[in-house]
Amino acid sequence: MFAYRHPDFTHPRFQGAPDAAWEPAPADGVLPEGFFSTTNLPTYVRVGGEWKLPRDPRMDSALVLDPDGVPRVLEGRYVRAGQPVAMGLPEDGSAGIYVHASGLMGDPDMGPEGEFKFMSSEVSREKPTDYTAMARVLVEEKARGGHVVWVVGPAVLHSRGRDTLAWFVRNGYVGVLFGGNAVAVHDIESATLGTTLGMNGRGVPVEGGHAFHMRAINRVRKAGSIRAAVEQGIIQTGIMHALVTSGVPYVLAGSIRDDGPLPDTITDVIRAQEVMKEHTRQATAVMMIATALHSIATGNMLPSYVYREETGEIRPLSTICVDSSEFVVSKLKDRGTHQAFGVITNAQDFLHVLRHYVEMEQAEFDAEREGVSAQPVQG
Repeated sequence: MFAYRHPDFTHPRFQGAPDAAWEPAPADGVLPEGFFSTTNLPTYVRVGGEWKLPRDPRMDSALVLDPDGVPRVLEGRYVRAGQPVAMGLPEDGSAGIYVHASGLMGDPDMGPEGEFKFMSSEVSREKPTDYTAMARVLVEEKARGGHVVWVVGPAVLHSRGRDTLAWFVRNGYVGVLFGGNAVAVHDIESATLGTTLGMNGRGVPVEGGHAFHMRAINRVRKAGSIRAAVEQGIIQTGIMHALVTSGVPYVLAGSIRDDGPLPDTITDVIRAQEVMKEHTRQATAVMMIATALHSIATGNMLPSYVYREETGEIRPLSTICVDSSEFVVSKLKDRGTHQAFGVITNAQDFLHVLRHYVEMEQAEFDAEREGVSAQPVQG
């Protein structure tokens, strides 16, 4: 739906630019002074007279040179002593490194249809939301076998969006789900005890409900894992059930405030980041719903574009952030995930409306594909 505008490397300023300068890392986990610090934008590095995009793009990291001569973005803590690290501060190509900030903004000569417009909107609840465009992203990513990352907070459960999110999982629109311990706990409490945080479906506290989430955790710990609890019939509905039975991976990143936690929750934050990064490297679209901390954490691992080294394909990484407050979306953008498109509404409304549009777009997409396949072969 949205095209990337490649830089013109035939321009004299690129043709006459030097190769990037490299210096060896002085020690494990230590970068040389003056190293180039990455953003999430397409960043070309001149190596051997050729401009190359690095592997594993993300912000707040360094550029190192792989043995095959291709740059790689790598967090400073993983750089090893002697590894070549790209040097310099300029981003205009004059030092062999070029950050292509305008490539995701479309071609002005093409008019509005050439712009990556729904991803560049200012954060405001007053602006209309293009649900058709968002639905089309999910439908097309499903068709191409993309990897859509969903980042969700427990408000999805409280707002009765649980069944709708499970529908997205079962129907192939979720590649991986990120969340915290609470997301799974509240979903499992609902599946096993019929409440979330001790409240019934009408939002009324039930007697003894304050302990229900702990009872849910205990049942899963007794079973050994969420998967085991599903297989044993303890969990028979909900998001975690849909994930397990559909074979969709999930990452539960723990925090210091977690109850339990569930045996599946990763309590080592660096390990949690590494497991999440296995999926953000593959991400082709991202949905962030009702969680500030996990959205910002995920955003810091994401590039602003999808890059396939084997084909050279580059396209914008559709990133949608949903929250009831402008603060969360603004904070996400301020932390560097500028490509995020903000939807200011509650999770329940968003998920229900999005499902409606996805069903319509999927039907239209399937009809278009069937129409093409039904065309007679000429000649």
